[in-house]
Amino acid sequence: MKSIRSILAFLLLFSSSLHVIYSQKDSVFALGEIKEIHSSILSEKRILNIYLPEGYNKNDTVKYPVIYLLDGSADEDFIHIAGIVQFANFPWVNILPKTIVVGIANVDRRRDFTYPTTIEADKKDYPTTGKSADFICFIEKELQHFIEKNYHVNKNKTIIGQSLGGLLATEILLKYPHLFNQYIIVSPSLWWDNGSLLKANPNFSGSGDISVYIAVGKEGKIMEGGVKKLVSILKQKRKTGLTVKFEYLANKDHATILHQAVYNAFEQMNKKR
Repeated sequence: MKSIRSILAFLLLFSSSLHVIYSQKDSVFALGEIKEIHSSILSEKRILNIYLPEGYNKNDTVKYPVIYLLDGSADEDFIHIAGIVQFANFPWVNILPKTIVVGIANVDRRRDFTYPTTIEADKKDYPTTGKSADFICFIEKELQHFIEKNYHVNKNKTIIGQSLGGLLATEILLKYPHLFNQYIIVSPSLWWDNGSLLKANPNFSGSGDISVYIAVGKEGKIMEGGVKKLVSILKQKRKTGLTVKFEYLANKDHATILHQAVYNAFEQMNKKR
């Protein structure tokens, strides 16, 4: 009996030691970096979630493309879009070069992603809306400057936006196309202000080559109609160095379309010619 107690005591001690050893090896699984920057334009602090590709080293001279992700909070689209990017640049997949992802965490997306509306009901229900001009200025004057100053980046800049984020990405494309050379626009809320953005007459001359991928799912006549009109407007500008790819994903809706659309965009926009 004494020997059995001794063995049990030894095993208990040994198992405790194993637990301690295991605990000492625990560490944090880090997906990327979190940066806080102060925006003078927006008069507030903004959080950036930044994914750096495998092998990134601040002391290297290698330069990387950048994806700017709207709705880039940790509890929104940052984690799963960074995952698609990481998968897409595996050597055995190779549909995307190693790329930095900058997730722009939201403060007030209705404010930042919409231009002023003439619809009185929307003004009443969403009183903070209509400040997209300030947010676009923040992207151009502060955000892109911060990324270019602090990370090894090349001139390849992509923006991804869905829903109201897609509305903002469309506004940038039509009004300030030089800010990005690739646009991934998914289910954009072009119905905003009765579709007034689609009355714009975009000018892409002098903006260089621009690639645009647009997708919409089975999302109703208003959403789908706005997207089709946008595609028609853009296709009229093809001779200006603009490439437009459109997909109707009939088996997806507003809630499920983003993953498939982004993956398809990576495949189509980065095909080896």
